Amino acid sequence: MRSAYLAAVVCTALFASSPLKAQQADEPPSFDRPGIGLGTGIVPRGALALELGLPSYERDRDADGLRTEQLSGDVTLRTGLFEHWEVQLSGSPWQRQRSRLPGTDSTRTRGGGDTQLALKWAVPTSRDTDRWALLASATVARGDAAFSEGRQYALAGSYEHDFSDQWTGALYASHSRGDGERSTVWSPSVSLALTPRLSAFLEAGVTKARGAPRESVAGGGLTWMWTDRVQLDASVDAGLDDESPDLQAGLGISAYFD
Repeated sequence: MRSAYLAAVVCTALFASSPLKAQQADEPPSFDRPGIGLGTGIVPRGALALELGLPSYERDRDADGLRTEQLSGDVTLRTGLFEHWEVQLSGSPWQRQRSRLPGTDSTRTRGGGDTQLALKWAVPTSRDTDRWALLASATVARGDAAFSEGRQYALAGSYEHDFSDQWTGALYASHSRGDGERSTVWSPSVSLALTPRLSAFLEAGVTKARGAPRESVAGGGLTWMWTDRVQLDASVDAGLDDESPDLQAGLGISAYFD
């Protein structure tokens, strides 16, 4: 059922944002995909952005040799409330996981993840080269047990600075708590506009959860504006220590329509 829902959402997004649509956006929209951090752009009131993972992939092997692979179909809907504000609804209705210890058969699990509701604010600034955004979110533990992290509350912030017409730097931070856990994430990144439609970025991320070792990853990706309303993306991050996932990768598509 969740797979059918995801397929329907993808088809709707592609149809609604096709080049045949008469009404065009004034400029390419700012999507939050891909990467660890948070974009500073806001979807205007009356418009809608749909961001999909097609899918996201994660691979890890722990000290006991347990190898885990997971595929996730992430969905985020964004719409403007009024100037500088937007609301987001996101979830992972489609997830698949395979685990295997050396010398044993693999175990397969499928199901859906939790649902998140968020409010985003683009902080007004006096300079066009500097942009801020804050995101407050609440996660409802409605996912299957294998893919649920319990009820969570989080506050995240992102700052972007344009060094030139091509180079942009960003710093992202978030803190979440809930279900007896707390964690903080830091992520610096830099992006380069290779052409008017193609961009590349590099990023690093550090996660510190209470009572757990620090996790560090680094990687990058590409974004390509297929049309003025549709963005395709690809990204990959590699773990820098034993506590981090060995590999995180993903393909995605984001669509904008009003």
